[in-house]
Amino acid sequence: MRILIYGLNYAPELTGIGKYSGEMAEWLAAEGHEVRVVTAPMYYPAWRIGAGFSGTTYASELRSDVKVIRCPLYVPQRPSGARRMLHLFSWAASSLPVVLWQALRWRPDVVLTVAPTFFCAPAALAAARIGGAQSWLHLQDLEIDAAFELGLLPEKLKRLAYTLEHKLLRCFGRISTISSRMLDKIHYKGVPRSRLSLFRNWVDTTSIFPSKPSACLREKLGLPENKIIALYSGNMGEKQGLEIILDAARELSAEPRIHFLLCGDGAARERLVSQAEGLANVSFAPLQPLDRLNDLMNLAQIHLLVQRPGAADLVMPSKLATILACGGPVVATAAPGTELSQVVMDAAGVLCPPGDSRQLAACIRQLAEDPSLRGRISAQARQYAEKHLGKEQIMKAFEADMSSLCRGVALYVPESAESAVRVKS
Repeated sequence: MRILIYGLNYAPELTGIGKYSGEMAEWLAAEGHEVRVVTAPMYYPAWRIGAGFSGTTYASELRSDVKVIRCPLYVPQRPSGARRMLHLFSWAASSLPVVLWQALRWRPDVVLTVAPTFFCAPAALAAARIGGAQSWLHLQDLEIDAAFELGLLPEKLKRLAYTLEHKLLRCFGRISTISSRMLDKIHYKGVPRSRLSLFRNWVDTTSIFPSKPSACLREKLGLPENKIIALYSGNMGEKQGLEIILDAARELSAEPRIHFLLCGDGAARERLVSQAEGLANVSFAPLQPLDRLNDLMNLAQIHLLVQRPGAADLVMPSKLATILACGGPVVATAAPGTELSQVVMDAAGVLCPPGDSRQLAACIRQLAEDPSLRGRISAQARQYAEKHLGKEQIMKAFEADMSSLCRGVALYVPESAESAVRVKS
């Protein structure tokens, strides 16, 4: 198949959508498909253009047998609501002629757009139409729902936004997303189940696995010896609500054995560093390169996965797969009944209510004081990752779905996908 991927984020970004889009494209190319990508220069999660990239010019490269065309965009140093909109519009405008030209001249079989950002959707549909291709929309999160739920967009825009979303969703030949509950929500928006596909985020269980903690990395990051490390790793954005980790660190400031490590970058990092001033049990570190990711994950005895209240079932944190693959005991802030809570429970992790720093601190203390409990969780977490989140099995199912789309075969999805996540331990 000829596959044209259209999305804002791409490799070599180390976290989030860019990481998964890059791995997806390279896997498809390795399987013999012709793959091209229209994307932006590397900028996420630091919100600055990466070394070797340009935010003002077009560029193309061949990356692991994938032709990658990068289109310029505006990247705000401090991404407020208005600046984010300008950021998205700038890339939508610069990439529009490129994706249309690729579709018209190259004639792909499928135009696959990855959201966020949903701004890509109209151009992707237009490209598929003029190129005679099938259209596929992959939703990494329910961007519009989350924006209103978290107060990132004014309420007066809600009716217009949902009307446009409804019209666009119904135009795609296939829509996929990363969790069963998100799939159900898309169906409730009016998309027939025959057009829906579950495409979970994965983990390469051969490169992320349980291993002995690296004393060298611990020293490099300046972490105190003989401490139990509670790790948050990934994007430090406004949607994560990472302040709760600092609040839990204050609750545990008298616990000499527990140390918090926040590793990553993002729009909220500077503010978090300022808020952590005076907390001797908190350290910050930059994102680690991929060749040190497994060492970083195994450095921690406790992994933290936090969400703001209201984000349940609108996003599914991609870092969970990596945590489970390394056998990481995870403490997650998730409401009962959400898909995140179900996956964490099936992997033997610990749940606490979103927004409750005292409960989060109590859960961290519980794990810190009970190494046998951490050991049991670790074994079941790894088992869950191997059984359900392996890269090969997920990508092969995705490839089969895409092949069926090109052949005009509709998918069958059960009336409620909720049961798909109820895995017996």
